[in-house]
Amino acid sequence: MTAGLYVHVPFCLTRCGYCDFNAYAGLGHLASRYVGALEAEAGLWAEDWRGERFGSVFLGGGTPTTLDQGDLGNLLAHLRERFDVEPGAEVTIEANPDTVDAAKLAALLAAGFTRLSMGAQSFDQRVLDALERVHGPAAVRRAFAAARAAGHTNVNLDLIYGANGETLASWRATLEETIALGPEHVSAYALTIEPATPLGRKVGSGLVPAPDPDLQADMFELACELLGEAGYLHYEVSNWALPGFECRHNLGYWRKQPYLGLGAGAHSFRDRSRWWNVRPPGEYLDMVESGVRPIGGEERLSPKDERLEEVFLKLRILEGVPVTSVATDVASGFLEQGLLCRRNGHLVPTERGMLLLNELVLGLTG
Repeated sequence: MTAGLYVHVPFCLTRCGYCDFNAYAGLGHLASRYVGALEAEAGLWAEDWRGERFGSVFLGGGTPTTLDQGDLGNLLAHLRERFDVEPGAEVTIEANPDTVDAAKLAALLAAGFTRLSMGAQSFDQRVLDALERVHGPAAVRRAFAAARAAGHTNVNLDLIYGANGETLASWRATLEETIALGPEHVSAYALTIEPATPLGRKVGSGLVPAPDPDLQADMFELACELLGEAGYLHYEVSNWALPGFECRHNLGYWRKQPYLGLGAGAHSFRDRSRWWNVRPPGEYLDMVESGVRPIGGEERLSPKDERLEEVFLKLRILEGVPVTSVATDVASGFLEQGLLCRRNGHLVPTERGMLLLNELVLGLTG
């Protein structure tokens, strides 16, 4: 079993109204200091993780590609020096279309980044405006073409559905354009409203309607249909991949493999224990520069929590749970409702069941 290495870069060009991630606009002046702190934090953990082989590295955010390409290359080289990163490891970097050009994309590939995950969100300008994205559809097309020209052969496009004003026809057009581009991987997420975000406050005050769950369900089913017809394997509730291009790093999370998180707010997991770093970048920098691990909290899973999580994750990645582990009457109910199906001796969610995953978990573990 290999481990995963996650590196959080909290900087963004602008802060999108729906975003609840630990990300900040206007802190670019901290960038070089932050890269130094990431390298220092790696040193604080290196001895503890000696003997672990890392099969994936993932730079997320925020927008990691706001950092200088030289800093990104040096950071990746430093991580390889500190940790046993396998030669053939999957190395992902998230990108905003407006933060990459031909030169930067070529430099990332030369530095050892093997997978590019680009936040497209939609090919409908009205939807992008509703999401407060700063890029337009043309920027996605341009960045994707530049990635291909630079030699990137493992590209993911992130999509979001259910924003105010988006119709099923608009979503279909976004899916069709995504498929026409031919990325190796597609992530499609239903827009969720977080109360503490600007969009959440607008929804709470009635200025913007909340997403329609029935419409989002129809959009999910359309994604399943079109992506499936195009040859993408639906291997996780919100993720589709051409055969062999499943995201190894994220599969590691869902299979409960150990992972180490570096950076402000990053989470880690090993031996049934979870811990996470302090979220404010300034506090993170001060702690690391003082030689202190920047841990903000930790927890150890109880056997009950571990069971719930295991069932949830196995359903989420469509591995399912053994038929023999579930009471016959409980299984029969979900099978009759069309929420589960039998596959290789396991109970696996149907596409309709994926929309009711929490209810399934509680029903199967109750």
